[in-house]
Amino acid sequence: MSTIDTGLTLLRSAADRVSAVNGWMGNAFKSWMPTGLYARALLIMIVPMVVLQSVVAFVFMERHWNTVTRRLSAAVVQDIAALIDVYKGYPQDKDRDQIRRIAQQRLGLVVDFLPAGDMPQPGPKPFFSLLDQTLSVQLGRQIGRPFWIDTVGRSNVVEIRIQLDDAIMRVFAQRSAAYASNSEIFLFWMVGTSSILLIVAVLFLRNQIKPILKLADAAESFGKGRDAPNFRPRGAREVRRAAMAFLEMKSRVERSIEQRTAMLAGVSHDLRTILTRFKLELALIGDNPEIEGMRKDVDEMSMMLEDYLAFARGDSGEQSQPTDMAQALEELRSDAERHGHTATVAFHGLPVVTVKPASFKRCLANLVTNAARYGKTIAIAGARDHRYLTVTIDDDGPGIPAHLREEVFKPFLRLDNARNQDEGGTGLGLAIARDIARSHGGDITLGDSPMGGLRASVRIPV
Repeated sequence: MSTIDTGLTLLRSAADRVSAVNGWMGNAFKSWMPTGLYARALLIMIVPMVVLQSVVAFVFMERHWNTVTRRLSAAVVQDIAALIDVYKGYPQDKDRDQIRRIAQQRLGLVVDFLPAGDMPQPGPKPFFSLLDQTLSVQLGRQIGRPFWIDTVGRSNVVEIRIQLDDAIMRVFAQRSAAYASNSEIFLFWMVGTSSILLIVAVLFLRNQIKPILKLADAAESFGKGRDAPNFRPRGAREVRRAAMAFLEMKSRVERSIEQRTAMLAGVSHDLRTILTRFKLELALIGDNPEIEGMRKDVDEMSMMLEDYLAFARGDSGEQSQPTDMAQALEELRSDAERHGHTATVAFHGLPVVTVKPASFKRCLANLVTNAARYGKTIAIAGARDHRYLTVTIDDDGPGIPAHLREEVFKPFLRLDNARNQDEGGTGLGLAIARDIARSHGGDITLGDSPMGGLRASVRIPV
């Protein structure tokens, strides 16, 4: 292997590591991010604003507040140092009147001299005081004598005492002369204006997100087979465009269903007319074994026609309405017992669910009929929470192999050879049931039953 090949291999290995780390960081970041569009949009607005304000506040505190406070404190201490020099250089001013006058008129300080003695005990220091720290540093650096300061006793005045050779100089200085006191006002205005702008942005963003939520609700209702009568395109141009596309798609789907329903109604009418004619002709011929077999064939053709039309028609034309599912399951149990089967029913939760009652009952009836065909005992259970209605139907029949549980939902597919050769059908019962469940926004799954047979589970959103 050449040197170039070795280098390329190392580069690929490094690139793979970087890609893996990038993927891990991306997944971790996604897990921290909110899932809703409204929350993400708020985050996109708030995070840059907070970062910008933090940077501005840090620069201001560092470059303005700290620097200006240090310079102001240094200027005050320089004035005090000059007064101390005047006190030492002009001892003939016994009453110190000139020093007091110069300090008050020229420097804005109030100076007094106390008899020599011990300094007061140091008072409690504030947890964080830039003025206290800065004055202490400047006094130690420029004067270098024992001192005592009080920056919290009086709100507008700072008291400083300095130990001289024969006296104690007491100085009262305005806090504003040694401290940049307008920094809090700056921070208040910065935070206040940002909060007002953020509230306005949140209200505006909420109005922009609302049409998207309305569009999602309308699409979800249409997927469940329900109407959204008050929905209309609103919001930004892109949202209006998406809403118009949804309405056009909805109209095309409904128009296609109506055309199919009309065509099937015509086919159903023509075929039923022919079958009725067959039944009348057979009735006029008389009774014999051959005619009886033909009658059974005609009846079977009628049943098969009804199943085909029901599968092709689906649940079109029926409106969703609140339905008592506990009562519907009880009716299914009664039907199963009338046909000689042992059946039980149980329901948990609020029983009223908005569905298309006739079609959904047909969905459950097909599953109960399938269970009754291959088992003797049937257990029907329903449960409803804040999101889903779940109905399970168990039987004690032979069941269906796991690898064929999706195949049985295909139209016209029958597994009679694998279950019971004495029973037949059109092979559309499970296909019709799944089609109805999916038109409600749910689905049907098959699994193993605790009773030893098959469990059919229907789950739809409520």
